[in-house]
Amino acid sequence: MGVFVLLPLVLPLTAWPVARLAEQRLHPRAATWLLTATACALALCSTLCLTLLMVVGTAQLPGNPLPDAWSDDEVREAVPYDEVAGQAAIPALLAVLAGCSRVLWRHLRVRRRAERSLAGLPRRTVAVLTDPEPYAYALPGRNGGRVVVSTGMLTRLAARERRALFAHERAHLAGGHHRFLLLVQLAARANPFLRPLRTAVSYTVERWADEEAAGVVRSRQTVARAIGKAALVARPHPVLAGFAAPGPVPRRVAALLGPAPAVHVWPSLFTAVGVAAWTAAAGTMISALSSANSAVTLFLVLKAATPL
Repeated sequence: MGVFVLLPLVLPLTAWPVARLAEQRLHPRAATWLLTATACALALCSTLCLTLLMVVGTAQLPGNPLPDAWSDDEVREAVPYDEVAGQAAIPALLAVLAGCSRVLWRHLRVRRRAERSLAGLPRRTVAVLTDPEPYAYALPGRNGGRVVVSTGMLTRLAARERRALFAHERAHLAGGHHRFLLLVQLAARANPFLRPLRTAVSYTVERWADEEAAGVVRSRQTVARAIGKAALVARPHPVLAGFAAPGPVPRRVAALLGPAPAVHVWPSLFTAVGVAAWTAAAGTMISALSSANSAVTLFLVLKAATPL
């Protein structure tokens, strides 16, 4: 395997430029898809390589259940710095599993708490809660989910701004934005170098919903006012703290006050974002090839070392 088994652990660094440029230069929908797909692919490759290293490291531990031949010299020679890398991979992979499990558990717990808080209300696409505290969020679920808004929020917005607010939250549900957010959170837990992509996607899904809302109300200024007002008066919801974050509001408002972003399938290579996107694509491809090469090599080495 050589150093190829270590490359997927650091190749997520190649996606850092596109994480910043995509949220600024690409349409939010395209940026969300690009960054999420890149993060997932890089996370899977790095996790696979950690697993391969863990196999070699575990085989060196006394009393392990693996075949004795898996700790032979020819197996250990397949991994660079096998004594350090192999055994360091064990706690690293356990940390990845624990982190991803925690993200999934928290996501499911918040969803259940939110659904319980709406128990007894009619199953409508919009749930208006009599509450003086101002808040609004999109709650994904069966039959397309629901938009939840408090009377405290509605009384602080004008009629067109309320329409923009509802359009924004419906766009979250229609686009399945919670899935993108969950995937990049899991990817960032699998490899800390992917955290910039998680931050970028948290912004691009909000911008995606902003642009969809602007198309519904046909006024970017109205959406900008609604976002600004809602951000000024909103309070963290006790049930959904951290689940319905509004994102960097000043940047969103500034983007809405500017021209609508152009829709491009893939950025031109002769632009900064194009170079960054192709760099991330190359890094992802090299990561995939490296992890595949390492997996096949280790399989063949272990097969040859295992007695019949």
